[in-house]
Amino acid sequence: MPTLRFDDVRVGDRVGPLPAPVTRADLVRYAGASGDFNPIHWNERFAREVGLPDVIAHGMLTMALAARLVTGWAGEPSALVDFHVRFTRPVPVPDDGVGATVELAATVKEKLDGNRVRLDVTAHSGGQKVLGRASAIVQLA
Repeated sequence: MPTLRFDDVRVGDRVGPLPAPVTRADLVRYAGASGDFNPIHWNERFAREVGLPDVIAHGMLTMALAARLVTGWAGEPSALVDFHVRFTRPVPVPDDGVGATVELAATVKEKLDGNRVRLDVTAHSGGQKVLGRASAIVQLA
């Protein structure tokens, strides 16, 4: 059961910010876990040949980082009952020992029936919006 109580949440409450670092090693681990070995995620030469600025993070990895913000706030991963995003820009991950950072935040937009809350989520990297129309529905205690 979520640790956050519905009665303690107000429309307009902010969640985060949460900086989420992404390194080339993270991309390798995610590729192994997901089975997505597309060379745009690990081969810099290939990524540039297809018009990308560098190797890019998996879109689903970026989405998962945003979900982590929401579930961390709710206190329980199973509290997330609905989640939608649009991928607006890729997240280039340079091979510089630092990688990229995805800056995540959310705002409580609506309290719904049944102790559910709708949040609007934002994700930026390198000053650019990387997820658009991102929203989550969370079931609270």
